[in-house]
Amino acid sequence: MQRVSGNHPLTDLIRKMRLVAILRLDDLTYAIPLVEALLRGGVRALEFTLTNPDAPKVVATLVQEFAEFSNGTAAVGIGSVRTVDEAKMSIDSGAQFLVSPITNCEIIDQANANRIPIFPGAFSPTEIAIAWEMGAEIVKVFPSRGLGPEYIRDVLAPMPYLQLMPTGGVSLANMSDYFDAGAVAVGVGGKFTSADAIRNQRWDEITRSALAFTNAAAIA
Repeated sequence: MQRVSGNHPLTDLIRKMRLVAILRLDDLTYAIPLVEALLRGGVRALEFTLTNPDAPKVVATLVQEFAEFSNGTAAVGIGSVRTVDEAKMSIDSGAQFLVSPITNCEIIDQANANRIPIFPGAFSPTEIAIAWEMGAEIVKVFPSRGLGPEYIRDVLAPMPYLQLMPTGGVSLANMSDYFDAGAVAVGVGGKFTSADAIRNQRWDEITRSALAFTNAAAIA
């Protein structure tokens, strides 16, 4: 199988910042001030998941609202993409990258055809290798909670060219271990944003938490 994708500038941004903020939220009413708080905290890659059906509409608004998403200094994407139709809908909304919990070759093909970075989820070495060869610029190792940093190290030993982003169970306490093992980025969800903080509009608290993660990613 021949690899079919090259590097995209937004993927380079994620590799540089080494952190994707996963926003799996039931209520996206405060999406704009939330994004403002995260950007102030140094987050430069934000993933809104399709577990909330309003995510495409919100992403379309954010792309228009924030200059960072048009000038290449930040990126907003859609996650939990599980079908080709969801991939098409996400791309049409203006999503700048796609994330999936699974390796679906048709989704990867759809993203590549539209020159949109795709980070599919994979668990086993075989799934990871297939996702990479099909054109994933970064493979999301998911769920990484039960695998740990040593799994990343073990997978990279025979396949050091892979670009891996462990997601699920990544925290401030273990982030540096994943980077030491060879991960190019990590996906972090509820560890630095809580529904309670958002609901009560504690934006400074969210910014401080984001800063803790972005600073840790920068020095790890």
